[in-house]
Amino acid sequence: MYNPVKWKTSAEQLSEKEYLLKIQAEIQSGWHLYGQYIEEGGPSRTAFTFKNPNKNFELIGKTTEEKGHEVQDKIFDMKIKYFEGKALFTQKIKVISGSITTLNAEVEFMVCDDSNCLPPSSEELVFKIPASKVDVAEETATAKIDTASIKNDTAAVNETPSLKEEKSPEVADTTPKSSKGLWSIFIISFLSGFAALLTPCVFPMIPMTVSYFTKQSKTKAAGIRNALIYGFSIVIIYVLLGSIVTAVFGADSLNALSTNVWFNLIFFILLVVFACSFLGAFEIMLPNALANKVDSQADRGGLIGIFFMALALAIVSFSCTGPIVGTLLVEAASKGGIAPIVGMLGFSIAIALPFSLFAAFPGWLNALPKSGGWLNTVKVVLGFLELALAFKFLSNADLVLQLHWLEREVFLAIWIAVFGALAFYLFGKITLPHDSPLNHISVGRLSLGLVVLAFTIYLIPGLWGAPLKLISGFPPAMHYSESPDGFGSKSESSAKAPLPEGAEYGPHNIITFHNYDKGMEFAKKAGKPVLLDFTGYACVNCRKMEELVWSDPKVLGVLNNDVVLISLYVDDKKELPENEQYVSETTGKKIKTIGNKWSDLQIKTYKANAQPFYVIVDHKSANLTEPSAYNPDITAYYNWLQSGIKNFKK
Repeated sequence: MYNPVKWKTSAEQLSEKEYLLKIQAEIQSGWHLYGQYIEEGGPSRTAFTFKNPNKNFELIGKTTEEKGHEVQDKIFDMKIKYFEGKALFTQKIKVISGSITTLNAEVEFMVCDDSNCLPPSSEELVFKIPASKVDVAEETATAKIDTASIKNDTAAVNETPSLKEEKSPEVADTTPKSSKGLWSIFIISFLSGFAALLTPCVFPMIPMTVSYFTKQSKTKAAGIRNALIYGFSIVIIYVLLGSIVTAVFGADSLNALSTNVWFNLIFFILLVVFACSFLGAFEIMLPNALANKVDSQADRGGLIGIFFMALALAIVSFSCTGPIVGTLLVEAASKGGIAPIVGMLGFSIAIALPFSLFAAFPGWLNALPKSGGWLNTVKVVLGFLELALAFKFLSNADLVLQLHWLEREVFLAIWIAVFGALAFYLFGKITLPHDSPLNHISVGRLSLGLVVLAFTIYLIPGLWGAPLKLISGFPPAMHYSESPDGFGSKSESSAKAPLPEGAEYGPHNIITFHNYDKGMEFAKKAGKPVLLDFTGYACVNCRKMEELVWSDPKVLGVLNNDVVLISLYVDDKKELPENEQYVSETTGKKIKTIGNKWSDLQIKTYKANAQPFYVIVDHKSANLTEPSAYNPDITAYYNWLQSGIKNFKK
């Protein structure tokens, strides 16, 4: 049983007749509360009802809320806003007759964590209205709300919230950000730094620079020291770049912009320009005057001279490293926080590492491959990858606007064309302006070409509805396509299993009952155990289980053939007939809706109130195994199903 949200209220007098009502939600760590302004079809949004039976006050504007977090949710395919830790809501009112000492309201809300979603719940709120401007009455045992946040909310109260106009930071998923995300940014950036090393602008600089330090230094130790300082300077330069981006734009500003249509279009154009540069259409160069000025400073001795040598390398190699750095900053900034700094740290360490290692062990220089046409091949491969990534940003803009111009099939067709062209390039069937004559291809190039060709072939079935789990999250969701149920779904509908009375097709066309009694009656006739699925229309983790676990062939086979599925939606808002409404023995609340009924059943029978929640029962509703909750481990979930079925057959 969970109760992760505590509500506190207070009121402040703004003028003789106007008051500011403040509602603070204190949210347990790991849980998140959904915002007020979520479109239909998503999770249940937070909603406030201010009771005014005497009509002695009026609301001024809408209820405002804090910035919170906003995500382009993959499951619901829409922007979803949520809060963590604390959330402050404010409502301005004006007294129009008499005086008010107390004011009643009700909040309806829904909360989720990484593995559970609670059914929509409601709670009564009571405001004690102060008698004068200076008195602020709070409920007993409630803490004072931070003065600074009160001032901010007072200033913002006249604004009308709009989901489309808010610029809240996007996160990679609905779960809270962690150091895991920063580690992934670091590793990707580190690998990108190694890729940058293999470009024509950087690779030839390694032996030249190391030889310079070893020859100019009086001792071997001095040469190694100077090369280490040189590598450290490279790290400082790129980390400073990441720090500047974070400081100028703010820890989360670029993150917020990444959800904006115009900035997604700008990022798309930017990456296409980078790709064209890598493919040889033109070179992106910094002004020569800047390069010459920095180069002149590099002639100075000591630490300053070494630092400017590192800066000269960064500027001279910009035509190759610039597109990679730009892409990394865009991707890192979309994570928010210090991700740009972490990204530049990983990138710069990869760049600096060979200079330091080869300075310490100069004999290794002889093992380096000679510069040649293969360096340009690396650059072109990066260009194709930049081009493929660019269409992800264009897809984001299309999803936000719901234009359906870049649906799943079109996106995949573009990727198939891009990676197919890359495979032909690696096989030597396509040549570009800066390529050297190619009489034969190396084993390494052939191997890479085969990998790219295999990936291209893997993408093709996606045009007809294959899930393509290897690239999950990159193309638009399955339902954002010309044929949401797969190619030929209309003509193949007759091939579905016939529906028993009271059933309908659920996820993956599984025969599903939403009525408990009818589902149990059918199970008795079929001689199968029952899988009770306590779920919700707005349950994110329920959708994840259906999409990632139920779609597995062996799990799907069990759900189709070995059990009877009864899905009970705890957030079903349809009202029960008057004669079926009752007061719950466990919560004391009146059960008015179908969702209330199933939620009460779950609480009363299984002492649980979170979804998803799965129970395998026999025809007398006796448990056949321990209930299961959110479990993305396909094998474990399959074994759990088999355990219940085995016990049913005993």
